[in-house]
Amino acid sequence: MVRGKTQMRRIENATSRQVTFSKRRNGLLKKAFELSVLCDAEVALIIFSPRGKLHEFASSSMHETIERYQKYTKDSQANNPPSEHNMQQLKHEAASMIKKIEQLESSKRKLLGEGLGPCTIEELQQLEQQLERSVTTIRARKMQVYKQQIEHLKEKEKALAAENAMLCEKFGLQARGGGGGGGGSNEERAVVPSAEISEVSDVETELFIGLPETRHKRPYQK
Repeated sequence: MVRGKTQMRRIENATSRQVTFSKRRNGLLKKAFELSVLCDAEVALIIFSPRGKLHEFASSSMHETIERYQKYTKDSQANNPPSEHNMQQLKHEAASMIKKIEQLESSKRKLLGEGLGPCTIEELQQLEQQLERSVTTIRARKMQVYKQQIEHLKEKEKALAAENAMLCEKFGLQARGGGGGGGGSNEERAVVPSAEISEVSDVETELFIGLPETRHKRPYQK
């Protein structure tokens, strides 16, 4: 039976596509192994399946082979400067970028209200609509920031209120607990100065002239 020629396009059926991938992957890995053994070549093969699964083969070390490849490409670029065609393409891309930058700078100046002389009515209307949309977006963002700040301040207020209540409760417990000490109430402590005043009042205040020893011998005179 003659085998039909496979068309080089994506297989639509998922099951057939997976079966074909498995068969051809194994064949490719086998060919890479045969090439490395028969020809003494350094071969590194990396395959990612449609589901992202990695399949690889390296005749020596995958890391060393990749480093060798990177070094070779750098040396090749250094030894082979860009061709005239590549230089022309780079110049064209640079000119296109410069033109685009100039257009952006011109649009920026127009949005700032500068360089509006050459603008037509349609261009001015477009600028006005663009500015109105920008102002609407900015105001919406500003209101969102305000709401976030208000919510943050409310949470901070709740935390401070809870902390204040805790401190008040703690202070109240200390005030009630500290009243029992101190050795008596204010009325009891007030008795001591009154007694001292009464003792001081008993001191003799009568005027007497003479020696101190004759003071007690003098008879009391009315």
